[in-house]
Amino acid sequence: MEIRNRHLFRLTRFVIFKISFLFRLMAKFRRAKKRLLIIKTDAIGDYILLRNFIELVKGSEKFRDHEIHLLGNPAWRDIALTYDSAFVSEFIFVKDNELYESPFKLLKLGWKLFRNNYEVVLQPTSTRRLINDGLAALTAAKQLITFEGNTTGILPKYKAKTDKLYTRLLPLPNDIYFEFDRNVFYFEQVLDEMPAIGGPYIQTKATDRTGIIIFPGAGSVKRGWEKEKFFNLLELIMAKTSQPVYITGGPAETATAKYLVDHLPGTNITDLTGKTSLPQLVEMIGSANLLISNETSAIHIAAATKTPSVCILGGGHFERFAPYPEHMDYRPVCVYEKMECYNCNWNCIYQTPPNAPYPCISIVTVEQVWKAIGSMVHWP
Repeated sequence: MEIRNRHLFRLTRFVIFKISFLFRLMAKFRRAKKRLLIIKTDAIGDYILLRNFIELVKGSEKFRDHEIHLLGNPAWRDIALTYDSAFVSEFIFVKDNELYESPFKLLKLGWKLFRNNYEVVLQPTSTRRLINDGLAALTAAKQLITFEGNTTGILPKYKAKTDKLYTRLLPLPNDIYFEFDRNVFYFEQVLDEMPAIGGPYIQTKATDRTGIIIFPGAGSVKRGWEKEKFFNLLELIMAKTSQPVYITGGPAETATAKYLVDHLPGTNITDLTGKTSLPQLVEMIGSANLLISNETSAIHIAAATKTPSVCILGGGHFERFAPYPEHMDYRPVCVYEKMECYNCNWNCIYQTPPNAPYPCISIVTVEQVWKAIGSMVHWP
């Protein structure tokens, strides 16, 4: 986190540590309602790997009589409302990074959470952050459960304090690294039963599959494959098939999409960047024959909709979000060239031009991706 206004941040810390203490004192004089809050404010891909567990919580022996609330990221709001409303009684969406320097907004949200009178608060995130720990504390719930975690997302001096705000800290075994498997472990401990789930899953309306989807975005130009390589790959694809090709993504991918369309005139390519909602994107991926993407939420959506996919993978979070473990079905085919600096948490040790990808991305060749596609697609 980058703090620009130290004064406001000091007030935020006061709300987290002092006001939450006051709320806990007040909570001693009330009986908690049968309500459970799940806090998950991470990115879209993280939610795709978590969302199926909400249904499991709702149907569990332990919490089937509880009302489920979800505190999440507005980035995936439409996915949650479209596919998960049957299990969640109330959604609360917040841009948590904005709260570090918005103490009065945090206090208002904290008061709302406190008044909801939760019995249980679950924060199934192993990379904890100060603001999320603070939100959990402000609920003053009878049970606050999270991972013991590390100091990747929070300074040690704050973690030492926020650890004490929870009623239960789950130690994460060293051999559990993939994010979905971490969720399995977390909910197994919380529910006292093994979750009967083998991977992320989204039920779409698709009945037939057609077309190829190119998702060139990566959230950052540093983590995305070069547009020239996508162009060269599309040339190979167009020479093999007459299937429609769709370029998708958000407004940030518009320039890349325009480059590809302009350099491939007269081909069966449709530019849909910035023109689809998240649920529409999910349905599109669920009805496609193939998705080709950088390591983004699209890859997890493909796995959840059982769509064959090829992922151009870098090393920042290698094996935490991709590649998928061998035991999981419908896992993406990942193309990468492993370097000694892998698992750097995207803190790259190499100097690269501002608009150039990290070396672990640029090292992946068109030939490697084309070979991966050939291993899973039978061209007409």
